[in-house]
Formats: sequence, structure tokens, C-alpha cells
Amino acid sequence: MNRVFIVDGARTPFLKARAEPGPFSASDLAVACARPVLARQPFPATQLDEVIVGCIIPAADEANIARLIALRLGCGKRVPAHTVQRNCASGLQAIATAAERILLGRANLVLAGGTEAMSRAPIQWNNAMAGWLGKMLRARGPLGRIQALARFRPSLLKPVYSLLLGLTDPLVKLSMGQTAEILAHRFGLSRESQDVYALSSHRKLAAAFDSGAMHAEVETLYEVSERFYTEDTGLRRDTDLDQLAQLRPVFDRKYGLVTSGNSSQVTDGAAMLVLASEAAVQQHGLSVLGEWVDHEWAGVEPSQMGLGPVHAVAQLLARQKMKMRDLQQLELNEAFAAQVLACQAAWDSPQYAREELGLEAPVGAMDPERLNPEGGAIANGHPVGASGARIVLHLLHALRRQGGGQGIATLCIGGGQGGAMLLRAGGNQS
Repeated sequence: MNRVFIVDGARTPFLKARAEPGPFSASDLAVACARPVLARQPFPATQLDEVIVGCIIPAADEANIARLIALRLGCGKRVPAHTVQRNCASGLQAIATAAERILLGRANLVLAGGTEAMSRAPIQWNNAMAGWLGKMLRARGPLGRIQALARFRPSLLKPVYSLLLGLTDPLVKLSMGQTAEILAHRFGLSRESQDVYALSSHRKLAAAFDSGAMHAEVETLYEVSERFYTEDTGLRRDTDLDQLAQLRPVFDRKYGLVTSGNSSQVTDGAAMLVLASEAAVQQHGLSVLGEWVDHEWAGVEPSQMGLGPVHAVAQLLARQKMKMRDLQQLELNEAFAAQVLACQAAWDSPQYAREELGLEAPVGAMDPERLNPEGGAIANGHPVGASGARIVLHLLHALRRQGGGQGIATLCIGGGQGGAMLLRAGGNQS
């Protein structure tokens, strides 16, 4: 089997969704961060073997968005491209698919990552309105059109918000936030512990930007109006526990503990990486950011979807004959503070190990100092298709700053899954 290297990558600043569509489409975002990455390479974009992109809600005019991105980047008509969808882990799936292609000797250079413009999620007509419009279009003659028009009711104008539907599990009829509430109650997580974790995420991310640690991975994003972004706009530098405590629960207004302050944000953003075989690294003299080692996927009960990483990480560590303590860093996507804390509690629980993981002893929680040490999605947002690629990119840069080592990037996945990727990096970044 071939070795798989990540040679470079970048992401956009993540832009918190406001009350209107954001300034960039999903393909705009991917192109904005991938273009400088490709410009740094000693090979032309036309030498890529494939482009693979994760995206959940591309616009109607961005069908197979990976192909659109490839063509906009100048990869040329001969470079194939495809889009993948594994909900929250779509960006991770894109990288995993690229790694497997290289591993099998089917590719040498692949551009992979994820993108999402959640603020542009379409607002649709309901089925009744679509049916009425269809009858109007089929009506013949003035009388037929009048009869069809007479069937119109104001209730037909009720919109359907696709983003809300996408964040709700269609089988268990629970929103992602409600599944976080379930975990908070299952593991006895207090509101204060969730708010404390959320505050820490913001402070860690602010410190990372202020120290310059994020400069190597975040590309400046420019609007046509000449407005530009250099850091994540969801970062709240001025928040504190008092402000967080004043926020009301969103998903269970009477008894809930999950608020907008201790949840990830609806966000626009992209992250793209170049993966290469060992032969390609040698042929082009490529510098190496890190190495893909292995990845794993796991399924859990959809109502407990936040625990997916517990299973994926446990299975990955077992296959690699590793312990949690062997990791220099763990990047666990912060869908919700409750979800992160629940994963830590489950990893540390003998009962969970026996009954859910089939292990004699618990995996053991990750050292909090090595868990998301530069913050996470609570502070910078969770553009669903891009987050998996972001945590891979960030983990590799973080490991290099530490002088090398190995770590895991992992996410919970809507619908009841977990994904985890083991990565290795060496050397200090200049």
C-alpha cells in the first residue's frame, strides 16, 4: 500500500450567518481558499488526478459542486471531480476518499476538502404550494386558469426552511440540539459546565489568532466591495459567563440546558487540502505538512448522535494498538459543549465501555489540555460540509507547532454516526 501525505491546505475565515444570505456561495468559498494553495505548488492544477469536495447544501446552480470548483480553479476539463455527502463529516469523508484513492495507487495528487454556505440554504415552497403551481401551469384556457386560481389559499405561502429540516433527524424527529439535550441529561452535565466549556473555546481561539498561530492555515477572504475577513466572525472576544448564563435554552425551553452560546454556530466557510502519494512528493519535491495514517467510521443510535466519536475513536485506537495517552492532540468538533463533555464522560466510563463499546476497560478521556487547545466550532462555527476538513488541517498545523506527533480529528455526524482520522506530523513549522 502507498503512503498518503497531506502537503498543503488552507481554509477561509468562517463567517457567522446573519439574517440574510452571506456574500459568498459555497463554490466561491472553496475557490477562495484552494486557489492560493494550488498557486504555491510546483505543479500546475491540471496535473491533479481528482478533486473531491464535501458539501451538504450546494445551491441549485452548483450541482456536483466539486466539478464546478475544479473548473473554476483551472484544473481543466480532463480532471474529474465528485462531491461527497456524509452530513457533518463530509469534509472528512472527502479527505478519506482521497486517501483511499492514493492508498490503492489510483491517484497521486488529489485536492480534497469541504465547503458550505449555510446562510444560503434555500427557503422552499411547501408541497401544497408546489401542487397548486403545477395545476396553474397545466390549466387550459381562461376558465381553467380562473378555476385553478380560485383554489389558492394564503396557507400555501407558508415557507419551508431547508436548513431546519436538514438539522432535524427525519426518523427520530429530533433536532441536533435536542440530541445534545439528551446527552446532557444522560451524563448529568450542568448548564454551568457547558457554558464554562463554551467560554474556554472562545478564549482559546482568540489567543490562537492573537499569537499568529492561525495565520498559516487561514487565508484572507475578500468581498467584491473590498471588505475583507482575516478571522472567524463568530468569535466572541467579549463574552463571559454572566452573558452566557443569561441566554435561554433553545431546544427545550422549559427544562433545557443547551443554548445558542454553548452550541456551534450556523456558518459559511471552506477548507481545502492537497493530498499526495510518496511518488508525487519525490517527483515534485513537495514539502509535507503531515501524513494520513488511518480512519474509521461508526454508527450509533440517531438520538445519541453526539456519541459517534466515542465509538469511531475507540475502534481506530484498537486497530492501531494505541491508547488515548499516545495522542499529542485530539480535535473533536464542537457541535455542542454538551456533546464534547458527553464524549469525554463516555470515554472515561467503565459502564459505557462494557455495555456500548464491548471493552473490558474504558478508553479514557482525553487530557483536557490536549483537547481542542485552540478552541473549536463553538467559537469559529460549523459549516457542515467543511468542518471535517478544517479539523484535519488545523490538527496538522498544531502538531507541527508542537514539534510533531500524532493526533486524531473526529466528529459526530447527524443521523447517528461518528468519524475519526489518525494523522501524523513531524518537524516545526517556520
